[in-house]
Amino acid sequence: MNPKRSIFEEVGAEAPAARATPKGNLIDAGARGARKAIRIWLFVLFALVVAMIAVGGATRLTDSGLSITEWKPVTGAIPPMNEADWQTEFTKYQATPQYALMNEGMTLSQFKGIYWWEWAHRQLGRLVGLVWAVGFFGFLAARKIPVGWTGRLLLIGALGGLQGAIGWWMVSSGLVGEMTSVASYRLATHLGLAFLILGFIAWYAMLLGRREADLLQARRLAEPRLVGMATGVLHLTFLQILLGALVAGIDAGRGFTDWPWMGGQFLPPDPFPFTPLWRNFFEDPGLVQFIHRMVGYLVFVFGVVTAILGRRSAHAATRVAFAWMGTWLFVQVGLGIVTLVHGAPLHLGLAHQLGAVVAFVLILRARFLARYPVVQSIRGAK
Repeated sequence: MNPKRSIFEEVGAEAPAARATPKGNLIDAGARGARKAIRIWLFVLFALVVAMIAVGGATRLTDSGLSITEWKPVTGAIPPMNEADWQTEFTKYQATPQYALMNEGMTLSQFKGIYWWEWAHRQLGRLVGLVWAVGFFGFLAARKIPVGWTGRLLLIGALGGLQGAIGWWMVSSGLVGEMTSVASYRLATHLGLAFLILGFIAWYAMLLGRREADLLQARRLAEPRLVGMATGVLHLTFLQILLGALVAGIDAGRGFTDWPWMGGQFLPPDPFPFTPLWRNFFEDPGLVQFIHRMVGYLVFVFGVVTAILGRRSAHAATRVAFAWMGTWLFVQVGLGIVTLVHGAPLHLGLAHQLGAVVAFVLILRARFLARYPVVQSIRGAK
């Protein structure tokens, strides 16, 4: 009960027990944490994962992925230190089907060239794991992880650990029978998970770039139609990335180098040589490349239509994001055609793969800004 005021007390005078002033930003008060520091850490992880994808692509294009025949997560970080160690590693490689069927007569010097690509790829994987562990457990011990974020950040580490296991599962497929490269299905799984990890990191970094209160307000202004269409483009692009991995896994990109035709016709010659029929859609080089082309056209058309609709958004940042998405799809299609007609050399193959990373992230960013628009006043102040 409030104490009674004297009838002579001035209206503006403070009561004996002054009421507490209401505090703002209550949504962020218990959830702030070290948002900026965690975001920087996520950017470092993002850059390392992109480097992993690039080196992994180079490893595949140079047929280097089977040069290390054992999986030693800890001791494998140390490369051969003398000629005897190098000879031991080379002897192990000489027992693989790839050496017997494709590289017989390879010199030790040539072996070192492919060994370093695979070693660098695995070393980057170890570095990603180390950076994640140091960052996550450091923020956890300091109690700087915002409320609700521990599970999200732990998910990135769990997927990274799974990726290491899938990497060896992929490599082991090329060490038996008459295989001269890794199984294309496993390669697609490996690359797909890499993009999934990259997507989570990018999405989380975008979320952490805004205050919780701002995100809550922005979500009320979301544009569901744009979000849905951007989601469709994102899923279709992810499918195209998996198809690209199948193309790389069976060297389908070097079979037909004419464009827009394939061997002078719309469909590749003899597109169904395997039985059962379903195998041809995943294992016949001509048909796999054809499907990759067709889905690429579909991504381009759907993406450009979505970008045009995005230009009608009420929010300036959203319009710009969709414009960038549409523009980059033109670049990526051009890179794909140039890579194809030149027979997928290393530099163009890597450019096309990194172009897919850029496209994936730009689509994700456009989707984010459609879901969480940046509110802008009439005067232009955010």
